[in-house]
Amino acid sequence: MHIRRSPRRSRTGVTLLSLASLTALLLSACSSGGVTRSASPAAAEAELAALPRATPRALAPYYGQKLSWRGCGVPGFECATLRAPLDYDRPGAGDVRLAVARKKATGPGQRLGSLLVNPGGPGGSAIAYLQQYAGIGYPAAVRARYDMVAVDPRGVARSEPVQCLDGPEMDAYTQTDITPDDQRETDGLVDAYKKFAEGCGARSARLLRHVSTVEAARDMDVLRAALGDRKLTYVGASYGTFLGATYAGLFPERVGRLVLDGAMDPALPARRLNLDQTAGFETAFRSFTKDCVRQPDCPLGSRAGEVGKNLKAFFDKADARPLPTGDADGRRLTESLATIGVIAAMYDESAWEQLREALTSAIEESDGSGLLVLSDSYYERAAEGRYSNLMFANAAVNCLDLPGAFAGPDEVRRALPAFEKASPVFGEGLAWASLNCAYWPVAPTGEAHRIEAKGAAPIVVVGTTRDPATPYRWAQSLSRQLSSARLLTYQGDGHTAYGRGSACVDSTINAYLLRGTPPADGKRCS
Repeated sequence: MHIRRSPRRSRTGVTLLSLASLTALLLSACSSGGVTRSASPAAAEAELAALPRATPRALAPYYGQKLSWRGCGVPGFECATLRAPLDYDRPGAGDVRLAVARKKATGPGQRLGSLLVNPGGPGGSAIAYLQQYAGIGYPAAVRARYDMVAVDPRGVARSEPVQCLDGPEMDAYTQTDITPDDQRETDGLVDAYKKFAEGCGARSARLLRHVSTVEAARDMDVLRAALGDRKLTYVGASYGTFLGATYAGLFPERVGRLVLDGAMDPALPARRLNLDQTAGFETAFRSFTKDCVRQPDCPLGSRAGEVGKNLKAFFDKADARPLPTGDADGRRLTESLATIGVIAAMYDESAWEQLREALTSAIEESDGSGLLVLSDSYYERAAEGRYSNLMFANAAVNCLDLPGAFAGPDEVRRALPAFEKASPVFGEGLAWASLNCAYWPVAPTGEAHRIEAKGAAPIVVVGTTRDPATPYRWAQSLSRQLSSARLLTYQGDGHTAYGRGSACVDSTINAYLLRGTPPADGKRCS
């Protein structure tokens, strides 16, 4: 699947991130935290089992560690390093070092503890999100009462990042045709996925088996203890909701105030997740379409019914003859880069004007530079050609968390009608993008499962009705699974809801974080 993060960052949303994964396949007796099954054949879904309340003796050195805070080059923020076991089932097998940052509560008012934030991905840097947005942009009343804290999950950004390809190799990878027209192009796409996977296996062999969401959630509990908090207070967006829900399932008695914004559904297998997300992008695109035809500069026509067809025709044209971009490295705008550029703008309606301008330049002037900028922001490619490790970590987590959506090209071809029905414009490309985990060098350790978190304090689950990356039905499903969930609905566009302009959403979540008052289940905002 292609989960991404909160749009308050410079890029967001999905990274055509394959969400082929969800959580570790762990027997209920395992110390890692387990997936159990109901004895009733009518309820055969796996269920995430809570860990024992007592901390295992072998983990005591991790839970008892003290963080040594230091300056980290950003005024007002401190940084530290947290140790966690590489393998929770074998704590003596070595450590992974995790980067942590915080901004201390500013006051006035009594300090409420630490508020951990995660923007999603998987693969998004929580520290960058904290320093660039949450630590300075969250409501002042929240920042006054909480130490704002972030940890880059294992394998991400500053926490021993997974590495797979260098810059030129990633340039080639992102330009690979993801709508193959014949066997030669299909072979080229498969080769690209294999080369990506082989690069990850060669450059990150030690870590690749230990970047699951279950392990990242267990790391958060070690951090909670190191921070001196009895319970975890947390705001997670997009994939961050799955991370937060997993924490709640493993440690229900340690749940404080949890906000899961732009919720994922952990009970769905990878193919269904990808198909649902494809439909989600179609929903967002239709909203863009309605807005576009009302504008005097819509480059895709003046009637809503022709916008999708005209965009698809443009993609086909770029497939046959990529557009010049003026890029210093000689990159041209291929169909795949153009598609990602459009998808990137679906995460936040504030990007629609930029998308119209970029499409106008591409369609009317054969200038692909504007769409390339959008695509580069999605992939987190810097001007000098370096990429962040977002895409690498995203695949590593997803392909470990869930069995892949497809085992090979033949399965993709059979599924194409369903994906193209879900989205005539994006369906074909998103179906082929779901193939990447088929060639992963590490077998998945997880499976789809329900999370109930029985005994947890009230958890606020937030869903946006026209969210492209985490469809609203996922929030509905997660809220039905979690035993203490309160569903908060935002009737609007874009990915996630908190801090995106709805006074109703913001005041509701602020009241929960500051006073512990959860909303009535089913509350709706616009």
